[in-house]
Amino acid sequence: MNIQEYFGRISYNKPHKEADLQTLTAIFQHHIQTIPFENLSMHCGEAIELDLQSTYNKIVRKNRGGWCLEINHLLFWVLQELGYDVCILGGNSYDPAEKGYTAEMNHILLKVVIKGDSYIVDAGFGGAYQAWQPLMLISGKDQPQGPGIFRFTEDSGTWYFEKVKRKHYIPEKTDTDIPDTPGNIRKIYRFTLEPRHIDDFQELNAYLQVSPDNILRKKSICSLQTTNGLLALVGWTLTEMKYNYMEDMDLLNITTLTDEEVEKTLKDKFNIVLENKLVP
Repeated sequence: MNIQEYFGRISYNKPHKEADLQTLTAIFQHHIQTIPFENLSMHCGEAIELDLQSTYNKIVRKNRGGWCLEINHLLFWVLQELGYDVCILGGNSYDPAEKGYTAEMNHILLKVVIKGDSYIVDAGFGGAYQAWQPLMLISGKDQPQGPGIFRFTEDSGTWYFEKVKRKHYIPEKTDTDIPDTPGNIRKIYRFTLEPRHIDDFQELNAYLQVSPDNILRKKSICSLQTTNGLLALVGWTLTEMKYNYMEDMDLLNITTLTDEEVEKTLKDKFNIVLENKLVP
């Protein structure tokens, strides 16, 4: 495993002598704009191994993406190599259908300390809830970024992560077609600051690949952040989102693809060529 090879994968060629916030932010943005959040292996009959060498080979050498356990584990290695004070944390994602957080830890995120300040670095949530920059770990402070306003709140040692939602504009639909969701705060996940090890997630990694109930088994997902929004391919549906197209409104273009178009779209828009047949 070679840090220069990783930099080639994310098209990053700037100096990185200092383990500072500026370098962290630049690497993070290159990472999320070149490495998709995707679970395609599960829908191609490929097993997902949760060891660093396998993850490195898949993402860096085979030009693939991965889910949070893979993407953030790789980023953890990168930041360690560059001399950052970084540790792994575990999170419980919010399930809107159940109106609550999962009982079991099912997300991995990173905490980085720079000059005494703590930041949350999470390249593995994907979609419209993916932050574009490291977030200061501070309770109750609005942190505006391209995707929207993010916020942490802390209560008795548990931290809650949420985003202020914007309205969506879908050109081919009339306003009445867009369901009105109550409230503009979307809960994302909760976590504690207890340091974790990648081995703490081995059981989860195995379980998510076989559990028929989880969203990752039900749908093939591939999402990638762009300079002004995101691309998301879920099953046969391609969504192209442009953030803040108008004030407090994101522009959505939604296309339904054929099987042949799915393969072409993965190659053209996500730079992914699969070795095995995808069943979306």
